[in-house]
Amino acid sequence: MSIRDELKTYKKYIISISLTIALGVAGIFFGIVITTRHLVSDEILTRARAHFDNIVITREWNARFGGVYVEKKEGVISNPYLENPDIKAENGKLYTLKNPALMTREISEYAETKGLFKFHITSLNPVNPNNKPDEFETVALHAFQRGNKEAYQKEVRNDKAYFRFMAPLFVEKECLQCHGNQGYKIGDVRGGISVLIDMDDTQKSLKHNTIIISILGVVTIALLLGFIYLFTMTFIKKLKEARFKIETLAITDDLTGIFNRRHLITRFGEEFGRAKRLEKSLGCILIDIDRFKNVNDNFGHLIGDEALKGVAAHIRNAIRSYDILGRFGGEEFLIILPDTDLEEVRHFAERIRLDIKENFHVETGSSKNISMTASLGISEMWSDDISIDEIIRRADEGLYKAKNAGRDQVGWI
Repeated sequence: MSIRDELKTYKKYIISISLTIALGVAGIFFGIVITTRHLVSDEILTRARAHFDNIVITREWNARFGGVYVEKKEGVISNPYLENPDIKAENGKLYTLKNPALMTREISEYAETKGLFKFHITSLNPVNPNNKPDEFETVALHAFQRGNKEAYQKEVRNDKAYFRFMAPLFVEKECLQCHGNQGYKIGDVRGGISVLIDMDDTQKSLKHNTIIISILGVVTIALLLGFIYLFTMTFIKKLKEARFKIETLAITDDLTGIFNRRHLITRFGEEFGRAKRLEKSLGCILIDIDRFKNVNDNFGHLIGDEALKGVAAHIRNAIRSYDILGRFGGEEFLIILPDTDLEEVRHFAERIRLDIKENFHVETGSSKNISMTASLGISEMWSDDISIDEIIRRADEGLYKAKNAGRDQVGWI
């Protein structure tokens, strides 16, 4: 697998992880929003049930005493649906009876003026037309007759949000005082009480909290993805550097830092194919350090290694940017020269020979430095060549010829 394919694989893997994390975090924040909404809804429902229970307890207290008489002051109206609701005390004051239904309605009106909540007592067969059920209450009352325990919903009135709750009222013994002539018996669903709670501020707060949570979610995901992106970029950079080092080591000669023989042959084959395809010239120089064995024998292999590195550096500085240099073996170096004919190769080789002879020496640690020379064999690709072996063979023969002629020369056939 190439480094490009490998990086694509890593990127896909990291993108998958990033998406998974993003979806996970989004799911967590979405769960928080949903849970918050449920908690708020449950709290409002609990509040509505509490109001209903308080109303029922108050009504039961009133019904237990057969209603409550209040002084009939200015603005106090008698219940027109009761027989003889007014009584006159011995002190001359007039009192009127407030039965549970009337008390419930008046408390509701009073609570509404305080901006707290509103409730409505109703039935499918009301004595007072003011207690006639609306659509929600009618549906709920029919449901109570089928056995349902409560009903609730959210609705909007005049662009404000409200929560409606309703539960049934059952006929008790005290209720028959007013409703006995309607055919009810104890345990029947006589009606119900609906509670209306203003939840507009709660809804606005919930919406505000949802926006805050959403922003926090987006920021959290962005920070996580940013961290993953930075980590990914750093990882990919390190990976590229590591792969480059590995690939460089795989094609580089450990001692001299130039191409090793395996990569050199590979590149020679590529240039050979290109030159054949485009009908271009291709030159080759085979270089051998003269009397290199004497350096190892007289000064040791460490000095010999320094000599090899020094010669390789001189050659590398002499070649063109598109020429290819490698260590062919031992003290031999091979240069591949694209688009270069034999005459150009000869001049090029001669310049390298003179540079080594005149400018190269190895420090031995003593007062004596070693000057060295090199023999070079050159060749070019012929039209009938079928492989690089033929080019290398002719360069080797040219090198052999230069050696036999006294070394420090350029030879060819």
